[in-house]
Order: sequence, then C-alpha cells, then structure tokens
Amino acid sequence: MKVVILGSRGQIGEPLKDHLIERGHDVVGIDLLDGPENDLRIHNNTYVEEAIKNSDFVFFLAFDLGGSQYLKKYQDTFEFIDNNCSMMVNVFSILKRYEKKFVFASSQMSNMSYSSYGVSKRMGELYTHALNGRVTKIWNVYGIEKDPEKMHVINDFIRKGFEEKTFNMLTNGEEEREFLYVSDCCDVLEIIMNEYDNIDTEDPLHITSFESTTIKDLAKIIENKFKNHGINGVQIFPVDSKDTVQMDAKNKPDSFITKWWKPKVSLEDGIEKIFNEMKSNYLEVK
Repeated sequence: MKVVILGSRGQIGEPLKDHLIERGHDVVGIDLLDGPENDLRIHNNTYVEEAIKNSDFVFFLAFDLGGSQYLKKYQDTFEFIDNNCSMMVNVFSILKRYEKKFVFASSQMSNMSYSSYGVSKRMGELYTHALNGRVTKIWNVYGIEKDPEKMHVINDFIRKGFEEKTFNMLTNGEEEREFLYVSDCCDVLEIIMNEYDNIDTEDPLHITSFESTTIKDLAKIIENKFKNHGINGVQIFPVDSKDTVQMDAKNKPDSFITKWWKPKVSLEDGIEKIFNEMKSNYLEVK
C-alpha cells in the first residue's frame, strides 16, 4: 500500500514510517524538517497535494505540539493556533478533493475547552467526521524525542536526570496519565489502516495503555532506573503546584479498539528502552 505520513519526523511519525516500510508498504514522509516544500501551512502546496493524490492512505499526525512545558508556554499564542488551523484547512481540503482514506491523530484532551490545543484537536475531529475519516485519540505516547523544548515528561525527566541530577517537577505529581510505548502505537495504527473498512464504529478510537500512573509514581520509576544503572544521586522532587494544562481532568478511554489490538510493552520496559538509548547518547557525548 502507498502510504503518506504527515509529520513523518515526529515522535510517532518517524517510528511509524520505519514500521510500515519494514512491513512492505511504500511510504512517503512529509515533514517541515525535511524542507520548506513539506510545509503543510502553505495553501495550494503542489508537492504535498501530489503526494496525497497518489497515495492509498494518509496518516495525519502533523501538529504543533509538545509536552506540558511547551503547551503551557505556547498554546495560547497566535502562532500556535494559526499553525494548527492553517495545517488543518489545507490538509483536509486536499483529503476531501481526492476522497482519501485517512486517520487523524487527535488527543484525549480534545474535550477540554479551556485548552487551545484541545480545541484545535476537536476541530480536527469535526473535519474528520465530515469526511468519513478515522479519528484516533492518542493518549500520552512516548518514544525517543530529540527537541528538548518539546519533550514530554518521560524524556524530560531522564534528560534532566543526566544533566541536572536533582530537579523539581512542574507540579505536585498527583495528576494521572496513561502512557503507551511508541511501538505499540505503530502496531495499532497499522491495524486501523488495514482494518479501515471493517471497524464498525464512527466513534473515536482510543489508543492508550489503559493503565493509569501518577506523575509522582513515574518519577520514582525513573529515579530507580538511574540507581539500577549505577548512577546515584538522581532525585526528582514534586512542587506545591497543580497541573494547569489539563486541570486535573480525568477522561476515561473507550476500549473498543481492544477487539483488534492490545498493548504489549509495559511502562517499566518502555522506560528502560528510552533510558538505554538516552544513556548511550550521553555516554557518546562524554
């Protein structure tokens, strides 16, 4: 199958591209990091339009987003809102023009009306429903990240552990998240593509581990990783502050997708994979 991945250099897009190529698919990646011709914000972008036109399936993963620090700093800025709205207007117009089968990567935050990011994702869901595409609500997928400014909590804690040893969290750590390792996310996205016409629901498909962990407990797991690898002195401290990004909102995922797929990688094992790769990178630098 000829597949286009919009956002092919992102945390999910890059491993998904490798995953699908390994499975024998013909994959075209579109990402701004690969050059200005890949800019989804540009109206009438012929390079992007030709790629989608000649595809069998499209994964719309591209979005201006990052972890809690990034969202807290940027999600209410004009540039953040404009970037995401421009991408959606252009991409959904092309998908409509060529009536392509596609998946839009939304978020479990799409019902949080106080979040500019959540509202943007909700708009993407409405576009997707209007075009009979598939909405996936992706819950806290983690893998290797390369941009420190956009890092989500697992990568950020490990990075700070190597660089700072002792550091404060952004919150008291009482908020809960459901973390899913990126290889599990790639598996289910391929299944959704392959079973596109057989999945008998128009509701969003929730992609998550279905296991909740507090950020405080996550910090303990990461502290122990450093100890287990003989790196002592790493301590992560909560602060007297509540989560201001999700406002302690607690959504409950729909388990419908588990008819076709179940996650395989535990949080402990996933963190170990991330830790080992980041450790090797830091040792190479030294």
